[in-house]
Amino acid sequence: MWQILLSSENLVFSIALMLMLLIGVLELVAVMFGTSMTTSIESVLPEVELTPHSEVGQLDADSALSRFFGWLRIGEVPLLMLLVVFLLSFGLIGLLLQSMLHSLLGSMAPAWFAVPCVFMLSLPVLRLGSGMLHHVMPKDETTAVSSDSLLGRIAIITLGTARKDYAAEAKVKDQHGYQHYVQVEPDNPLDVFQQGAEVLLLTRQGGVYKAIKNQNPHLSETNH
Repeated sequence: MWQILLSSENLVFSIALMLMLLIGVLELVAVMFGTSMTTSIESVLPEVELTPHSEVGQLDADSALSRFFGWLRIGEVPLLMLLVVFLLSFGLIGLLLQSMLHSLLGSMAPAWFAVPCVFMLSLPVLRLGSGMLHHVMPKDETTAVSSDSLLGRIAIITLGTARKDYAAEAKVKDQHGYQHYVQVEPDNPLDVFQQGAEVLLLTRQGGVYKAIKNQNPHLSETNH
């Protein structure tokens, strides 16, 4: 058993599981001291930066990356929880597949081949796990808000560049102070909103909000 866990082919998967256990222990210690690693980590993480370009290819890449993050439910579930789910799925899938290969063929796949394959297999499991966490996480029904209630509030572009027909990710706080991540496009086809821009949400078309540049600094102060 230990020989399989510590073999060079499985070392990455074993490290992933040990790291997951370490995070769990550290989070437990943090809770005992009245704090949380999740809150601490997310408060110091920088915003994801994408260098804006005018080329269509770069716009497609920004939009694809934003959709990929949304597919993984980043923003809906705390990042530390996503990391734990990924490490758990990555480690268990890797060890399970390698054990099956060892039982059937008497040898295991080399790490350079197994790691990327298991990484890709772990992504759907990560999405499934994050979706389950999102549904079971405690929610205060009294602070639930509708999508239209965010209209008239200030949002900050956090990921990508918003142009005509190309939505970018933005964060906005509701009336209870809770943060939401939404997709934003300019209401004026000639406008371009780059990362860090403050915009006023005007209307909503499906899952995309139409916005204009925030011209009132006092609105910005009430939203942060």
